[in-house]
Amino acid sequence: MRSYVEVTRPAEHVAVVTLNRPERMNAMAFDVMVPVRDALLETGHDNTVRAIVLTGAGEAFCSGADQESAGRPPHVEGLARPAYALRSLEMLEDVILTLRRLHQPVIAAINGPAIGGGLCLALACDLRIASSAAYFRAAGINNGLTASELGLSFLLPRAVGSTHAADIMFTGRDVDAEEAARIGLVSRLADPVVEAAVEVGERIGSLSQPGIELTKRTLHAGISATSLESYMPTEGIGQLYLRLLTDNFEEATRARKEGRAAVFRDGA
Repeated sequence: MRSYVEVTRPAEHVAVVTLNRPERMNAMAFDVMVPVRDALLETGHDNTVRAIVLTGAGEAFCSGADQESAGRPPHVEGLARPAYALRSLEMLEDVILTLRRLHQPVIAAINGPAIGGGLCLALACDLRIASSAAYFRAAGINNGLTASELGLSFLLPRAVGSTHAADIMFTGRDVDAEEAARIGLVSRLADPVVEAAVEVGERIGSLSQPGIELTKRTLHAGISATSLESYMPTEGIGQLYLRLLTDNFEEATRARKEGRAAVFRDGA
């Protein structure tokens, strides 16, 4: 049976997870997204992986809902239509939440269109790098639905601000790669984009593993925090945790004096 997800290890601490149904622009059919979620979980449990790159095969990142061959979600036998719909949505939501819960930072290498749920998939990643061929669309509004799906109305304003998010969501227009970089939807443009994302992953992999994991946790917690005063101790505890339980700070100081790259043992 054909696999619609591919996992490769192009560098020592970096894994690339590829949506692999290019003939359907990597649309979010269940026979694609269930294996993608499972591959992300399995890769996340590999402690030699320090960063994960998510991309799409062919010319698209992900074109959103597959309106022709969506497949069948798991564990829906005997359900009536309303419950079937709820389980379907729950499964797709689980992919978004899996990306957020992984210990490793996930870098979206957006090689082409990221439409509807594909835009949500990109936004759920911790970093986004786009090729010059990438573009983005909140497609639901164009289909007579709402633009909000799979966390889009939570994730997009936090990435680009409320005004840019409103423009994108109310109009359903395409945002090209250059505009995406200008408004902060992606951090930068690069061709070939997967190679650039792997390089970022290698940089992350050279740093402290618990330091990176704690940074991911505090970054997401900070984005959702309601006050600076209540949030700052979260950051402080993370700093103290590594300062007191490892010799990473001392190693970094020695390495700078000796003109070499630091080698962090993380308390081992």
